[in-house]
Amino acid sequence: MNSPLVIDYYSDVLCVWAWIAQRRIDELKQSFGDDLEFRYRYVDIFGDTQAKMAGLWQQKGGYEGFAQHVQNSANDYEHAAINARIWTQVRPTTSANAHLILKAVELVYDRQTSIDCALMLREAFFVDAVDIGKLDVLYELLASKGLNPELLQSCINNGSAIAALMNDYQICKLQTIKGSPSYVIDGGRQVLYGNVGYRVLHANIEELAKNPQQEASWC
Repeated sequence: MNSPLVIDYYSDVLCVWAWIAQRRIDELKQSFGDDLEFRYRYVDIFGDTQAKMAGLWQQKGGYEGFAQHVQNSANDYEHAAINARIWTQVRPTTSANAHLILKAVELVYDRQTSIDCALMLREAFFVDAVDIGKLDVLYELLASKGLNPELLQSCINNGSAIAALMNDYQICKLQTIKGSPSYVIDGGRQVLYGNVGYRVLHANIEELAKNPQQEASWC
């Protein structure tokens, strides 16, 4: 039995392009099934949203300008609903708390549960305008899905969750990940970044799935 092709998928839960990309990920999973495995990692894009707005977006309207940018970005994607309240009224201060909680979920439960929870948190923010930057809100959301907040808190208290998150952030630096979302394929030989279309993703994955090692390099 051949091992699945692994894609290290780097994203920030507050990134609209990662929200848009979710449909493509779902379609890829359906197309390739067990031959494809997504390994979720997190990148620091919205670690400090106030600094981001004061810096990159200060001359573009600040939070209001960024909110309009998010709305415009998703206009062409029917599957990526955007609540008009995000960034205008609901302004998470950081994505790091959500990333930390998701690492705790992965350690306490398993990888797939963490992946499912990541989608749930994204939906809570982009669709329902829930502030997922707040720890108490995150615990409430996860508890509503049957997860044990005390077990997750224990994982955070002993440092294992933050260690796992810092490992993701350090790997991002080592692999010079440019942003969210990023797809690292074939052990780092290929990196696709940003709003990559489904056909491009499918074609690259299909080629590697047919020739996983034989044509990796002629040198």
